[in-house]
Order: sequence, then structure tokens, then C-alpha cells
Amino acid sequence: MGFGWRVWFCISLQVLLVLLQEARAEHQYYNVSRYRGKKQVNRCNLFRGKWVFDASYPFYESSSCPFINPEFDCIKYGRPDKQFLKYSWKPDSCNLPRFNGMDLLRRWRGKKIMFVGDSLSLNMWNSLVCMIHASVPNAKTSFVRKDPLSFVAFEEYGVTLYLYRTPYLVDIVKENSVPVLMLDSISAGNVWKGMDVLIFNSWHWWTHTGNSQPWHYVRYRQLLLKDMNRLVAFSLGLTTWANWVDNNVDTSKTKVFFQGISPTHYDGREWNQPKNNCHGQSEPLSGSVYPAGSPPAAAVVNKVLEMMKKPIYLLDISTLSQLRKDAHPSTYSGDHSGTDCSHWCLPGLPDTWNQLLYAAIVM
Repeated sequence: MGFGWRVWFCISLQVLLVLLQEARAEHQYYNVSRYRGKKQVNRCNLFRGKWVFDASYPFYESSSCPFINPEFDCIKYGRPDKQFLKYSWKPDSCNLPRFNGMDLLRRWRGKKIMFVGDSLSLNMWNSLVCMIHASVPNAKTSFVRKDPLSFVAFEEYGVTLYLYRTPYLVDIVKENSVPVLMLDSISAGNVWKGMDVLIFNSWHWWTHTGNSQPWHYVRYRQLLLKDMNRLVAFSLGLTTWANWVDNNVDTSKTKVFFQGISPTHYDGREWNQPKNNCHGQSEPLSGSVYPAGSPPAAAVVNKVLEMMKKPIYLLDISTLSQLRKDAHPSTYSGDHSGTDCSHWCLPGLPDTWNQLLYAAIVM
């Protein structure tokens, strides 16, 4: 066995052991926040609860928000049912403060906020700018949509919300004209510096294979492989990101969040409906437990964040999102062929993610 394969085997074994440990502890896990600079268990676990019908929802109408990407605008593209819009998240042990866009603009006056990641970051960014816009519908805004950097500015408040698209967080570079996923390299980080709030996300693209993946090889240090176990690769890439944050972000000036793992609903066996996917689903699962358990990638995120030196707030959205099999675009998307059980309608679930972000800021 060559040196490179020994390295790969050791790394794979380490990640698999982490996953086993997390699986054993799954039902004992509490959201741990180091947002205030020390490791502590929140008195209020905002992420354990259930979905309840709420006639006051949604926060806004899709037709009134000029920022929604077509792939999330389910109502415009023909979704006939509206009940999925009428659910709010109720934590078991406390009340979740209702989102107040005007209050958030005042708290963020003169500040720069950046979402960094993939199309789930786009989903959450779209949601937040729509929620704020609904609070100040007559405010003057600037809107620029480009790849990789987009932004919406609420000019009279001096608040700019950026989106930087980088699905893996780590680099993809050309080696001899062949794209290679570099698990130990981040070159885009200079763009992320100087922000007042950073919200990172990654995982969705790590599962892509074949023609849908944008790289042909994966590199970790001197090891070049045609492919690698995707959880192992994700762990290595996320550790590179964690080291970048530890070495480059002053968390006394910049608050850092990780968005958490957003689930998919392509396989009805996960919620005991083996013949179904998200299409035609009209209501959440009841209760607070998802039959299939937490996504394996969530265990990787938890472990990497625990090892970081800098305080990071985990928006632990996985389980509450798993319960929302009804909230995907499905076939009602303006920019996605087939059935989309990965992204989320707007208005919809990402509005709750941003309500939880707001709660983390104000509570």
C-alpha cells in the first residue's frame, strides 16, 4: 500500500469514527453556541420543537419582492396549494421572537453582511432581503446580481447584504487544463474579509457526481485522486475553511455563523412513505423527530466546529428542515427542470432560518 493510500485510509477511518460517535450521541445532542466567546449550552434550544399552523404567515408575498430568484418562486410558477406558507416554528422550551426587519436594519446600520456558499446560501439570502424589504417597502435599494458576487443595499441605512457563490468553500483550479477540487486551498477569502457578519454554508454540491460535478480530480496536499468518499472530502474541505476562519477573522468585529445542513426529500423511505418524494406534499411531518435521523454531513459540521478556536454560531436547521417535506419547489420552479426536492419555495422555510438568525442576534 503506497503512502498516499495510507494517508487516505487513515483520514477515512477518522471521519467514519466521528460519524459513529455522533450517531450514538444524536439524541443527546444540544445546540452548542460559542457565539459569545465560550462554549456553553443555550438555555433555550431554538432548534428543537415542532411546526404549528399560523394564519399570520407568510412574512411577505412573493409578488411584492423584486429579489426572488425564479427557481424559488413557486407561487408564480403554478403551485396550487398555499397551506405550506402557513406554518411557524415553535421551539419546545421558549418563544421564538417574530422577525422585525426595521429593528434588524437599525442594528446593522452601516454594516456589511455576506452569505458565502452554494444555492442554499442564495435561497437564504433571497429570503432575508425579501423579509427586510417587506418591513421597509419604500426604502431605496440597489440590486446587483452577478457571479460570484451579488448584493442588495438598503441605501438609507447603509446596510449591504452580499452573496458570494462558492459551492465548496475550497478552490477548484485547473491542472493541465483539468479541473481539480483542492481540499486544502482557499483563494477567495480576501473577498470575505472586512464583513461585519459572515454566514457560511456548504454541502449540497459535495454529493454531485458524474456530469453534474464541476471537477475531474480531487487533491489533498500531495494526494491526487479520481474520487474520494464525499463525507471524507467534505470533512477535509470544511477543516480547511475552519482553519481559514481561525487565522483570518477577528470575531470581536465579525460575527460568524454556519448555516447548517439543508436536507433533501427525494426518498420517501426516510419518512416512511417509500413511493413518494417531495412532489404533492402539502404539510409538515408532525412532532419533532425525523424518522431517518440527522444527515451524516451534520455530524461532520458539528465535529469541525467543535475543534475551532474562534466562536461560531451554528444555525442547526437540519432537523426542523427535514420535517418540511412540503416546502420544496418540486415541479413549480421557474429555473429548474424536473422535480426539485433540494431547494425551498419563497416565501417558505428559509424565512424561518432567517428568523432563527434574527433570534441569535437579539436574544
